[in-house]
Amino acid sequence: MILKLKPIFQERIWGSRRLKKEFDYDIPQGIIGECWGISAHQNGENTIINGPYSGHILSELWANHRQELFGDFTHETFPLLVKILDATDDLSVQVHPNDEQAYSLEGERFGKTECWYVLDAKPGAELILGHTAQTRAELETAVANEEWSDLLKRQPVKKGDFVFVESGTIHAIGKGIMILETQQSCDTTYRVYDFDRTDDKGTKRELHLEKALTVTRVPDIPVLAQPTEQSVHAGTIRTLVQSQEFDVYHHHVSKGYSYPKRDQFSLITIIEGVGVLTTDDESLEVRKGDHLIVTRETSDVIVASGKMEWITSEIGRKY
Repeated sequence: MILKLKPIFQERIWGSRRLKKEFDYDIPQGIIGECWGISAHQNGENTIINGPYSGHILSELWANHRQELFGDFTHETFPLLVKILDATDDLSVQVHPNDEQAYSLEGERFGKTECWYVLDAKPGAELILGHTAQTRAELETAVANEEWSDLLKRQPVKKGDFVFVESGTIHAIGKGIMILETQQSCDTTYRVYDFDRTDDKGTKRELHLEKALTVTRVPDIPVLAQPTEQSVHAGTIRTLVQSQEFDVYHHHVSKGYSYPKRDQFSLITIIEGVGVLTTDDESLEVRKGDHLIVTRETSDVIVASGKMEWITSEIGRKY
């Protein structure tokens, strides 16, 4: 069974209206920065919009049909969250906790390791990823003195790039970048620096320096993803990362491509194209911007027509 989800949209000061233009989403009024495409998090939860579970929310299915739809998992919370982010302006410089820190500091079930597939990037676009401090004292001094140009590592990016961001890594998505983000189901963010921006009342956004310094890894040791690609019938599969938290892949597919049956659920976001997917029991028209869950033991998913690009994700070894 393939479940299709209704996206949730989040207003952000660094957003725009571009998600409507790029994906033909029916977005609400305001400055929209994020589409939460596959989420059971309380801050933005998706509803199923097709099939026998239409109208049900994802957390309800996880609670009541976990074994049959998802797999042999014991934890009570759906573990992943998939978003599209439209960064018209720079995001804040921030850091996220790991599982243990998230639980002790916030009572959250998961920390936040994440990864980004760059859907688009304007010329000269760049990310902040990591820091230069070699000791915690050096980090604290640099933050206190706002030595941002020396402390923060910058990295240029282009469309099609992939970045893995382990929990504890200081980072920021730069302006002019649109990404598909696969992450653990956590919404805890500790801001380190926000470029001294103010709201319409002249107030700076809150920083969380004490917690941020607590969870930041020192020294910073980047975990570099090393994507590999293989050709298969009617398509190619690019392995983006296989981590403790999740495995993520890019698929370039055409008519006749087969996505094999699995013994646990997997997530699919269509990032380009249109087509029809079929299984032994159903046929589903899909297009760019659709977010899907292929439930466990679903028969091979066949591309009956169309050419598309997908990003898929599955649970990693931790679970």
